[in-house]
Amino acid sequence: MVAWVALGSNVGDRAAHLAHAFESIARVPGVQRVRRSSIRETDPVGPPGQGPYLNAVAEVETTLAPRALLSALLAIERERGRDRAQEVRFGPRTLDLDLLAWGDAVPGGPAAIDVPGLTVPHPRMHARAFVLEPLAELAPSLARAAASACVHFAAEPDART
Repeated sequence: MVAWVALGSNVGDRAAHLAHAFESIARVPGVQRVRRSSIRETDPVGPPGQGPYLNAVAEVETTLAPRALLSALLAIERERGRDRAQEVRFGPRTLDLDLLAWGDAVPGGPAAIDVPGLTVPHPRMHARAFVLEPLAELAPSLARAAASACVHFAAEPDART
């Protein structure tokens, strides 16, 4: 199965956090291949006073179930010092890894997975340029489907949501 993962960091050595994440995802048992988008710098979402983010997307070929891949992603975040229980919503992050899409689930269609703690396709990916732009490098049709899923999608997606 193929999954897509968003990566972001705006604390500390952002490039090192993303490099570690790409390498760690590739080492997860059950992951056969990881393709990387380019890395781009974006303005932060959320409270003022944050530094800019580095963002990217990984395309992950895996035999893992979605929940197992999510667990591995959360463990990688913790390795880089992220404590989801203590952070401010949309606040600064050493590393943020979000499972965006899984298999052939269409953004805007019925959720392929909708259980506590995991909704795939990601419910807000369509409104985030910092997700759609790197996703388009790896999966243009998926990025177009995500963009068109938003009824009020403008010519430029809003990177602040």
